[in-house]
Amino acid sequence: MTDTFDYVVVGGGSGGCTVAGRLSEDPTISVALLDAGGKNDNWVVTTPFALVLMVAGNVNNWAFNTVPQKGLNGRIGYQPRGKGLGGSSAINAMVYIRGHRTDYDEWASLGNSGWSFTDVLPYFKRAENNSDFGGEYHGKDGPLSVNKSRSGNPVQQIFLQAAQEAQFRLREDFNADEHEGLGVYQLTQKNGERCSAARAYIHPHMGSRANLRVETGAHATKILFEGKRAVGVEYRQGKEVKQLRARREVIVASGAFQTPQLLMLSGIGDSAELAKHGIATVHHLPGVGQNLQDHPDFVFGYKSDNPNFNGISLKQLPRLLRAIGEYRRSRTGPMTSNFAECGGFLKTRPDLDVPDIQLHFGMALADDHGRKRHGGTGFTCHVCLLRPKSRGSVTLGSADPQAPPVIDPNFLGEAADLESMVAGYKITRRLMETPALRALQKEEMFTQGVNTDDEIRNLLRQRVDTVYHPVGTCKMGVNDPLAVVDPKLKVYGVEGLRVVDASIMPTLVGGNTNAPTIMIGEKAADMIKAELRAG
Repeated sequence: MTDTFDYVVVGGGSGGCTVAGRLSEDPTISVALLDAGGKNDNWVVTTPFALVLMVAGNVNNWAFNTVPQKGLNGRIGYQPRGKGLGGSSAINAMVYIRGHRTDYDEWASLGNSGWSFTDVLPYFKRAENNSDFGGEYHGKDGPLSVNKSRSGNPVQQIFLQAAQEAQFRLREDFNADEHEGLGVYQLTQKNGERCSAARAYIHPHMGSRANLRVETGAHATKILFEGKRAVGVEYRQGKEVKQLRARREVIVASGAFQTPQLLMLSGIGDSAELAKHGIATVHHLPGVGQNLQDHPDFVFGYKSDNPNFNGISLKQLPRLLRAIGEYRRSRTGPMTSNFAECGGFLKTRPDLDVPDIQLHFGMALADDHGRKRHGGTGFTCHVCLLRPKSRGSVTLGSADPQAPPVIDPNFLGEAADLESMVAGYKITRRLMETPALRALQKEEMFTQGVNTDDEIRNLLRQRVDTVYHPVGTCKMGVNDPLAVVDPKLKVYGVEGLRVVDASIMPTLVGGNTNAPTIMIGEKAADMIKAELRAG
């Protein structure tokens, strides 16, 4: 079966859903969207609390592993990635953060014209439908619903009290002119339900836009080329191998791991590496899969008797049943919790221009991404390093499109990252030792008796892992030997091929990456429409 569209979008994650949704607003533009997973429109995805069913296992999750990490004592890390429409926005903790304005100004300073904070702010606003904030930094009319937590958890106020006791500033809006401080996060939720990129940009239009075709269970195997022009996509759906042709462009939006994988499988990458797997080179592009960046993250964990925390116990059953009832009645209460309800941005040194660590305060005791279970209730506080110096890679382990990519984040590969994490550990511990949070702690799970810098370093190497923000593996750049796409997101050296996802970020933003990836999708759609008008 071969069909032809103006644009074929590979990957229905935050970037792919956004660009496909926006392009298909014009009935004269035909768009096909492919995703290897499902539709992701059921209660498991829409109920925020149910993220515990997805992150730790294989439900809507590729559940990748890393190669052994030298900086983490040879441990193999875990990399959950969303599978199905919405991508990781369908399984994430829904925290709405854009990063710091200097992140985007740095992109522009590297030669990526049109990507400064002033340039990208209109696209953040265009995406956003913010129930709580307006003004120059926020949008009210976009498809992506953003609002305050509806969990009603009184621990939020205890967290704010602790922040004041530790003499950290409080911050209500993390997406305005500055974001240093601690507070309660805004979430991508709509009436207490998850608002994934698919729910915002694709689900409302499936079946109603004749020019939009969505194929799920469709695993892309390679991009089809005629000479140096991308003309379509081959994909496997069930036992069948099918093709979709693209009149104008193939848009790859498969994420920081699978976008470089698909490019390499299709002959775009380092020719010597491709030859190892018997793949003919379409274009030698050595930066494909390089420049992987992610936020290394450490988790403080505590058992607690406070009844407002989540956990595994018979005592929790009545609370859970009440919570389900409240959620069914009013879409409020504990079932709307994203777990990481509070947090913020801090500086480990006063001379820093911008915060260098981010906290996520969780309303449950999660160990190893929730894969190691502990009885009883408790809470956590994550601390991640926002601008690590370490760089990793994504490579092919096989020419088999069904095989996972080889992922090496190189966590703590640079000595400076370890020292910055030690400083982040200390400043987070200062918060954890406030009277307000001490009163909640029944047992210190992972950090008991850790005091000296060497003890902290050893513990970090034992326990650091991802906080789910991989980017950079098809970096945008100009006059850069590792750049894969130009500032229009077009892949160098070929025609008719664009990348629209977090892999294009030249540097990692200082915050969660879902909102920035949706912004990238908005900006890409605008650039494509402008080219159509001009051409």
